[in-house]
Amino acid sequence: MDDSVSVGVLSLHSSKETKAIVNAVDALGHTGVWLREQNLVVDIEDGHPTLEPDVDVVANRLLLSKTEQPCELLGLAKTVSRLRPTLNRPENVLVAFHKFAAATALAESDVRLPDATLALDADRLNREKTKYGEEAVYKTAIGTHGGGTWKIRADEQVNPRVGDRYAFLQELIERDEQRHRDLRIYVVDGDVIGAMRRYAPENDWRTNVALGGDVESVTDLPEAAEAMAVEAADTIGLDYAGVDLVEGADGWYLLEVNPTAGFKGLFRAADVSPAPYVAKLAIETAGGSVDDEEVTRLARTLDDSMPPDVTETPGREHETSIIGYTEEVLVSGTSGTERVLAKSDTGASRTSIDTRLAAQIGAGPIKSMTKVKSGSVKSGKARPVVDIVVGIGGDRHTVAASLADRAHMDYPLLLGRDILEHYQVDVRRRSERDEKAVEEE
Repeated sequence: MDDSVSVGVLSLHSSKETKAIVNAVDALGHTGVWLREQNLVVDIEDGHPTLEPDVDVVANRLLLSKTEQPCELLGLAKTVSRLRPTLNRPENVLVAFHKFAAATALAESDVRLPDATLALDADRLNREKTKYGEEAVYKTAIGTHGGGTWKIRADEQVNPRVGDRYAFLQELIERDEQRHRDLRIYVVDGDVIGAMRRYAPENDWRTNVALGGDVESVTDLPEAAEAMAVEAADTIGLDYAGVDLVEGADGWYLLEVNPTAGFKGLFRAADVSPAPYVAKLAIETAGGSVDDEEVTRLARTLDDSMPPDVTETPGREHETSIIGYTEEVLVSGTSGTERVLAKSDTGASRTSIDTRLAAQIGAGPIKSMTKVKSGSVKSGKARPVVDIVVGIGGDRHTVAASLADRAHMDYPLLLGRDILEHYQVDVRRRSERDEKAVEEE
C-alpha cells in the first residue's frame, strides 16, 4: 500500500483496548506499534530530537488516574506529542481526567452539568453542603472505576481532601427508579460509535462495570443525549472519549468525560468495538487511508489478542506487585484519612475495618449486611458493610468492608481477597513500622 503509515499506541499498561487498537491498525493494512517501556526511546542529539519506534502518529492511552504520579505520565505524553501528531493530546486529557476541571471547562457550553462545589476549606465545604438538599454526591476530583465516590446525607461531615486527592460536592441527579442507571456514550472524531445503559449492582448506586454493574445496548439513543456527548468531547478537545450522562426529571446531565474509557462493557452490551474507529482516525491523521466498510466489519469483533510483534510482558504495571504480611496503608472515608498498619489475610474474602477507625474516617454509609464465618459461631455473624478507599503505594482500591470490633487485635484493618487478588502476598515480609515494633517488644 503506497500510503501505508505506522500508528503508535502509547500505553505502559496491558489492556484489551491497547491491544485492540494496535490489532485494528494492522487489520486495516497499516502498521500498529505498541509504544511501551521496552521500546520507547526519545533521543536529543545536537539539538535534534528523535523518537523510537519511528511512528507517524500516536494514539495516547496512558492511564493517569491509576498512578501515584500522573505528572510523570503527562510529561511523557507531552514529550511525544511535541514530536508526532497525537490523538487525545495530554493537555486535553489533563482537563478531562480531573473531574472538576472538566466541569469548569464545560460550564459555559450547552452541556448541562449538575451543580458542584470545590472548596479547600473544610468549614466552607460543609456550609455549602446544605444547598444540595437531603443527599449529595461527594467524590474525589481524580478517580476511576467508581473509586472515591460516595452518596452522603446532609448531616455527614466531609473534608476537602480524601487522602492526597481533592474532593468536591455535586448535586445528586436521580429519577424515581428502583435501580440507579446512567448512559455511557463512546465518541470518536465527533461521531457516536456506540452507547450503553449501565445499571448499579445490588446495594450500590454507582454504575461502573468494574464494580459489578450490568449493561444493556441502547438502540434508541435520545438526540439530546447524543448531542451533549459529542459537544462535551469536542469542547474538552478529545479525539475519543467515553461520555457519561444521567437523566433527571428535567432532562440530561453530564457526569464525566473519560479519555481512556474501556471497551469491554460497550462491546458486551452493543457488540461494537471503538478500536477500529480510533485506528481509522489515527491512520487518516497521518495521511493514510482505510476502507470504511472494513472498519465497520472489524468493529463487530474485539480482537484483544497479543499483537504479533510483542514478545515480552509489556510494562512493569502489568506485573503483579508484592504485598507483605503487614503493610502501612492509607484508609479513607468521607471525613478523613488515616495511615494505619494493615494485616493481609488470604483466607478472608472481604476487607474488614475496626469500628473506631471507621468512625474516625467517616466510612459509610452502611450499604448492606454480610455474614462472616467464625470458628466459634458456625452459622456466622452478621456485620454491616461500608465503603472505604484503601491506598497501597500508588494504587487505590474502593471496597465494601465489613465493620468489626478489632480493639483487641493488633491491626485495625484486615486486607481481604477483594484487595489481595491484585497482589502477590509474601508472608515473610512486614512493614518497617511493624518490624520495629516487634523488635522493641
